[in-house]
Amino acid sequence: MEVKVPDIGDFKDVPVIEVFVKPGDAVKPEDPLVSLESDKATMDVPAPVGGVVKEVKVKVGDLLSEGSLIALFEGGSASASAAPGATVSPTASAQAVKPSVVAPPSPVSAPAGTAEVRVPDIGDFKDIPIIEIFVNVGDTVKPEDPLVSLESDKATMDVPAPLGGTVQKILVKVGDTVSEGTPIMVLGTAAASGAPTTRDAVSGRDLSGGAASPGAASGGTAPAAASGGAASAADVPAASGSGPASSGPSAAGSGIDEAAFAVAYAGPAVRKLARELGVDLGKVPGTGQYGRITLDDVRTFTQSSASDASTGAAPPSTAKAPGTGTTGTTGAGLDLLPWPKVDFAKFGPVERKDLSRIKKISAANLHRNWVLIPHVTTHDEADITDLEAFRVQMNKELEKSGVKVSMLPFMVKAAVATLKQFPEFNASLDGDQLVMKNYWHIGFAADTPNGLMVPVIRDADRKSIPEITKEMNELARLAREGKLKPDQMQGGTFTISSLGGIGGIYFTPIINAPEVAIMGVCKSYWKQHSSDGKTSSWRLTLPLSLSWDHRVIDGAAAARFNVHFAKLLADMRRLMF
Repeated sequence: MEVKVPDIGDFKDVPVIEVFVKPGDAVKPEDPLVSLESDKATMDVPAPVGGVVKEVKVKVGDLLSEGSLIALFEGGSASASAAPGATVSPTASAQAVKPSVVAPPSPVSAPAGTAEVRVPDIGDFKDIPIIEIFVNVGDTVKPEDPLVSLESDKATMDVPAPLGGTVQKILVKVGDTVSEGTPIMVLGTAAASGAPTTRDAVSGRDLSGGAASPGAASGGTAPAAASGGAASAADVPAASGSGPASSGPSAAGSGIDEAAFAVAYAGPAVRKLARELGVDLGKVPGTGQYGRITLDDVRTFTQSSASDASTGAAPPSTAKAPGTGTTGTTGAGLDLLPWPKVDFAKFGPVERKDLSRIKKISAANLHRNWVLIPHVTTHDEADITDLEAFRVQMNKELEKSGVKVSMLPFMVKAAVATLKQFPEFNASLDGDQLVMKNYWHIGFAADTPNGLMVPVIRDADRKSIPEITKEMNELARLAREGKLKPDQMQGGTFTISSLGGIGGIYFTPIINAPEVAIMGVCKSYWKQHSSDGKTSSWRLTLPLSLSWDHRVIDGAAAARFNVHFAKLLADMRRLMF
């Protein structure tokens, strides 16, 4: 029996990042077979039926699309609708089980009865407000029709209908905050021949406590609600309440740091196992590509914790920095004093203000990068007197076109040329290997009302200064409005952080992992320069601060990088050589 990739939305040529099975393994329906990761989402492809793996047809790094052959099964469970040797088409596999993916669910219809629609996997977003509801009670919807619209600090997203039916009940209103697994409405799917069966439209689980009808995904569990408690039959008005509660421990009961769990680099199957075992992913060191947490990492962490408990060994104390959502032991094995708890109110009036969603996510990433990357910063300066005069002249010539060029696009072009000269700066560490990238995507730090964001200019080597200017302005606008899409902030190979419009002279920018270097620039200022120590002239000077990963780059290379970058800014004609 052939097992193929089911309908995964608009995703194509998605790389395999993990293979969970090997020949001879016995799998049950919904067991994860492989994990795929695109620029937008991580998704696990589950087994549509039970059986024994005869042959695995893919390996890590292969690119898959809908219909790609994953594995050959022999045998099959009683619930399998396909006979041995039959081909599991994307539609059939999607009917058997819905893959864990951010893309719109497969266009399927539920069995006769009612189906509760829940918020699907939406990545690391939590408590997102509903800004619009597109349907009313009594409306008929088709698969993938938008039901509600959510808006976070980063993006606006629609929740589509996972199946066709009639809206029987709307469980939310505009302004409500929802997370993955939150019920949003109930759909009537067809006229039931008997008593209606309430089904979970995300997991396929029978919410009435009875057995799932044929064609439904078996063994599914409803995602945990936003409060961290397990969803149960009692949560559904039509349910009898006789069904068993979720076996996974609740967040409250297991002491899981939800902020750290949310930003952990792990796929759906790993997250599910961690929930079942009560493991805080924020404390699990990842051994996969780019520090990704694998199933074995979770199992190893569980065994280690159990061993520590049995021997009475005390775990290392953890220091939790404010706003990071991570602990001092995450990935670094640090043993720090606990963060001090202070009653600030006893010293004077105070008020508390919640961090924005972007600041929470940025804080966790910045803290991880600062702790795990051995940063060194090399400072230098560039003479941009002639470049500034040229920029002013070009803006006069481009005035009618509406393009106003800042200094940053010139820095982007200079960065690309310098990265080509020093390719180890355009790389990433992958275990004991250095991944040399033959593309130049330059990120730039954008200051927004909600926090720091880093949009990416893709293929900057192929774009002109005016083209980079237009794209940069558009990305900066989207960042300020909170409408940047995830793929517009991914894939960067080098970042420029500019404080030119504010001030300062030098600073230490934090590297944006998995990159290995970042260029920081401050406000240019006039300074006297002398080439011979006898005569001098006033020159417009740009301060440069290059932070670099000492595991990859040494001091001499960093100094040469800065010098080359400064020479290009001093005379852009060098770009032609």
